[in-house]
Amino acid sequence: MEMWCPRAFLLPSTIVFFFFVPQILVQFTYASVKEFTRPTAGNIILTEHERSESEPQQVHISLVGSDHMRVTWVTEDNRSHSTVEYGTAPGQYTTRIRGKHTSYTFFSYTSGKIHHVKIGPLEPETTYYYRCGASGPEFSFKTPPSTFPIEFAVVGDLGQTDWTKSTLEHVESKDYDVFLLPGDLSYANSQQPLWDSFGRLVEPVASRRPWMVTEGNHDVEMVPVVSPQGFKSYNARWLMPYKESGSESNLYYPFDVAGGSIHIIMLGSYTEFDSDSAQYEWLQQDLAKIDRRTTPWVFVLLHAPWYNTNTAHQGEGEEMRKAMEELLYGARVNIVFAGHVHAYERFTTVYDNDADLCGPVYVTIGDGGNREGLAMSYKEPASPLSMFREASFGHGRLRVVNHTHAHWSWHRNNEANSVVADEVWLESLSTSSTCMGQEPSSLKDEL
Repeated sequence: MEMWCPRAFLLPSTIVFFFFVPQILVQFTYASVKEFTRPTAGNIILTEHERSESEPQQVHISLVGSDHMRVTWVTEDNRSHSTVEYGTAPGQYTTRIRGKHTSYTFFSYTSGKIHHVKIGPLEPETTYYYRCGASGPEFSFKTPPSTFPIEFAVVGDLGQTDWTKSTLEHVESKDYDVFLLPGDLSYANSQQPLWDSFGRLVEPVASRRPWMVTEGNHDVEMVPVVSPQGFKSYNARWLMPYKESGSESNLYYPFDVAGGSIHIIMLGSYTEFDSDSAQYEWLQQDLAKIDRRTTPWVFVLLHAPWYNTNTAHQGEGEEMRKAMEELLYGARVNIVFAGHVHAYERFTTVYDNDADLCGPVYVTIGDGGNREGLAMSYKEPASPLSMFREASFGHGRLRVVNHTHAHWSWHRNNEANSVVADEVWLESLSTSSTCMGQEPSSLKDEL
């Protein structure tokens, strides 16, 4: 069954359409673009290290299980300890935990000492104050809630430009609980000092809310002999909870939030994904464990989009789509986020290139602020599957209100202003007796 939505001319005022279809409640908002000019690529920002060699830099946090957080940072002094002190009051650290550290070389570059410390158990929706390595500044973070509502900031292809800085400022202008990034972090492209610069740039944001990331093509950095498998810097610096979640690779892993009511799967577009691969087998097993009665929401993040009407990167996610789409459809995944294409696009619920009310909504959000500029050209005429598309820098927000409804919005980054240009209300597929009562025939034996 195809979904249809009304189209509207862009006028100086905001026009809102409401209509209802089974399992999805949709609100489209077309924001004014009267005085908007699409931006060019921003200048690269090089963020210098202004602390001592023993003090922490590039501090960021990530979720580990239901009640733990991993704190990661870098020091130039190799004698610095991998310890985190923390408590619920400023300057009063009631707990001290020791972790591990690593480092790596890449040609003539040698990284600083990269510290990873897992702290907890932590209480939900609680502010903690912490210090890394017993020196340097105090940081703080707030743990996500254990129930609804919960809000995610979603930003792809971030980089480190003027637009990156502006996007992060817009993200921080309104509170949220978890930061999701579907690949392409630093755009270092093997220039390792740019990983350090990126870590320092994002520290004010990444040290106060958990960042959950997956890899993109600019994170691969595959070089024979030096890094034949790729991802040397990415894996060393951005350690995600793959071991704790049952995955064998930092390039793909799942995690739960909101007390297990939301299951998020991070997939790897640049590691093997065919039906004989370890990632495919892992995904199949992970999806089979989900009980949609207790987990009404399932989201997936990957880098190369499976659906894309921009002329950039056409077909680059097609092989992965052919290999894995049926698994996601059979599990009734709600939303699939991708990056790679430097623009924004939202599709209707789709399966196998057709509108399908039991399929995921596909969103491309590779517009965080990369240094390569925007992907300005779209295929014409527009596909009826594509609900909204625009080549502008920006970020997204996903607010899951309860077990049945979530609100998605895309915020155009217009320098000083963050403009809501597209939004939609979604109803969980887990509420549909039709969708939950059937599955593709080829999946019945697999799951």
